[in-house]
Amino acid sequence: MEMTLIQKICVWAVPVLFAITVHEVAHGFVALRFGDKTAKMLGRLTLNPVKHIDLLGTIILPVLCIVIGGVVFGWAKPVPVNPNNLPSRRYMAWVSLAGPVANLLMAFLWALVMKLGFWFGHEGSSAALALIYMGQAGIVINLWLGILNLLPIPPLDGGRFISAILPGKQSAAFDRLEPYGFFILIILLAVGALQMIIGPIFLVFESLIVHLFGLV
Repeated sequence: MEMTLIQKICVWAVPVLFAITVHEVAHGFVALRFGDKTAKMLGRLTLNPVKHIDLLGTIILPVLCIVIGGVVFGWAKPVPVNPNNLPSRRYMAWVSLAGPVANLLMAFLWALVMKLGFWFGHEGSSAALALIYMGQAGIVINLWLGILNLLPIPPLDGGRFISAILPGKQSAAFDRLEPYGFFILIILLAVGALQMIIGPIFLVFESLIVHLFGLV
């Protein structure tokens, strides 16, 4: 069934908001577990998306992606983490991984939502189709964000992970790439390299989810 633009936005809205919000809350929660209360004191350890919305990354960019038919992605306001409150700098590695891991786990949860659409919905019913389409959108957005953020490019989470595990001098040198990280991503996207890097990994996880939940 071909969806209208409004229907596509409605289908993608909840998965996108949850993908971005839970990603950030995961960072803050792990940081809290290791002793940093910054996010908690600022009221950012909440699933209320209003606390995390970034106008460009959470609303404008995802809607634009839906309109032009590209891969839907975005970002939220970063949850603040103070590395000085952690037992050591190395603990930032675990804080950094928390967001992408949360996205990958959510992809499996959205697969369950999609499966429920197949199980309990009558064929062609609006409720069943809503669950199926939202589940599919949730799988795609969470796999994409999870894999993208694992790339070793600062300020992505993969870059912060590399920075945390490198020795002091090498870490400082690596961090100097951060102001150029966004432009590196744009170049990779423009030349098609980003899709070539993420695509095969995406397909592996997608195939795993499809076969695990029988989404065929």
